[in-house]
Amino acid sequence: MSVPRLAITAGEPAGIGPELLLAIAAEPWPVQLVAIADRDMLAVRAAVVPGLGAIALDDFDPSAAPTPHAPGRLPVLHTPLARPADPGRLDPANAAAVLATLDTAVDGCRDGRFAAMVTGPVQKSVIADAGFAFSGHTEYLAARCGVERVVMLLVAGSLRVALATTHLSLAAVPGAISRELLAGTLQILHGDLRERFAIDAPRIAVLGLNPHAGEGGHLGREEIDVIVPVLEALRAEGLDLTGPLPADTAFTPRALAGVDAVLAMYHDQGLPVLKHAGFGEAVNATLGLPIVRTSVDHGTALDLAGTGKADAGSLRAAVRLAVDLASPG
Repeated sequence: MSVPRLAITAGEPAGIGPELLLAIAAEPWPVQLVAIADRDMLAVRAAVVPGLGAIALDDFDPSAAPTPHAPGRLPVLHTPLARPADPGRLDPANAAAVLATLDTAVDGCRDGRFAAMVTGPVQKSVIADAGFAFSGHTEYLAARCGVERVVMLLVAGSLRVALATTHLSLAAVPGAISRELLAGTLQILHGDLRERFAIDAPRIAVLGLNPHAGEGGHLGREEIDVIVPVLEALRAEGLDLTGPLPADTAFTPRALAGVDAVLAMYHDQGLPVLKHAGFGEAVNATLGLPIVRTSVDHGTALDLAGTGKADAGSLRAAVRLAVDLASPG
């Protein structure tokens, strides 16, 4: 398609996702934006949230040629909720509809209707309360696409932080970091930095698991037994890898100079630094999928839902990155 068409899911209907989507729709974009959400819910939110203003919600016509987004109009692929959504009030009855928006976006990306999908924040707890096994967008989309392994990458400006493990308890992390997992993660990261981000020779810094990267085995042997052998094997295949590096110094400006991405071993090793650097403007991208998917870097913010105080900066950045990844170079 000459003008890329992006699918945007509204996320949890009781959260800030719907109003962020509407705020983005008030701006011009060089791509066509298509909301995947309940049309009536969007209309109600547009009417009650301060500062959103009037917006025309049109039925999405997949047969029409995509055109750049015009402010104040939004094509909607209607995905009905089971019950009307009230800002700030979770309702498990609507969990199936939230998952249906993801399924629709994935299917549209895979059949060529959409060049990429951008996801609003979901509430994992209410989806689980409804009886669905759901640990997060990343894992759900991997299963939906039939992919065994994907990589979570957070982007804030020039800083890119990928994760070897994602939503695991800290106690489970050491046992999860195997040679196979680490090698597969680095190969996906390297490949998508080349193919999606158009970086010809990616330079990746790899963190150690333990303080001081194990201190020569005195603070843990995971570096010696797992991480170093994987890095040596992949370097022999031509990957440009440094590490394992102590996490407490790896994010200094000097250490990051010349680095295209950092691989952290677990969620809270890498993401606090990333979110400090760019919270509200950072983007979550899923690597290793056959489609392009980006997302906001924050949650549903139920306390802000319906107030008009939520910042659309992360969703705006997610749309921009999706456009870039859908047509690298």
